[in-house]
Amino acid sequence: MKSSVPRKVVLIGASTGGPGIIQKIITALPQLNDVSFIIAQHMARGFIQSFAKRLQGHSLNTIGLVHNGQFFESGNIYLCCGHAGVLLKDNILEFTQENSPEDAFNPDINLVFNSFIPFTQEIKILSIILTGIGDDGVSACKDLSIKGARCLTQKASSAVVDGMPSHARESVPNIEILDTDTIIKTIQEFCS
Repeated sequence: MKSSVPRKVVLIGASTGGPGIIQKIITALPQLNDVSFIIAQHMARGFIQSFAKRLQGHSLNTIGLVHNGQFFESGNIYLCCGHAGVLLKDNILEFTQENSPEDAFNPDINLVFNSFIPFTQEIKILSIILTGIGDDGVSACKDLSIKGARCLTQKASSAVVDGMPSHARESVPNIEILDTDTIIKTIQEFCS
């Protein structure tokens, strides 16, 4: 039986150019047991469900969308939409989710990543900033790093758009700067 609080969590934030890289990551994953993935990929609300369905076709693991009040189960892969995060309720991690304003990021990577900051002592966290325009997720990734989480981002040469990775390289202490293939290998090692 899967536990509701995972031993390890991989947080992935991505924007422009992210879906192809995320699919490569999902395809390379083993069967997950005590590791869960939270993916915050900037995408129009109407496309996230079909993206999850497409990823499920490449995955050994259960992939689903985050819903408000949903229990967080170890071994699953979750896609975020809107303003999403987790909170501890009765010693169980539970998702919070509400629609984001029309002019805001969908999902908001900083909100997702920030919600895990209180759990850096209990959960081993790998935080990853992938390709994208802007800097969403970078400030939360910085705070996760300060709290002891391991953080990765892409080299400029491997990012489709180097905005988010560039900001992460400049702002996040101790961030590891890797090409896409090495990020995938690092994730696989983290999952073992």
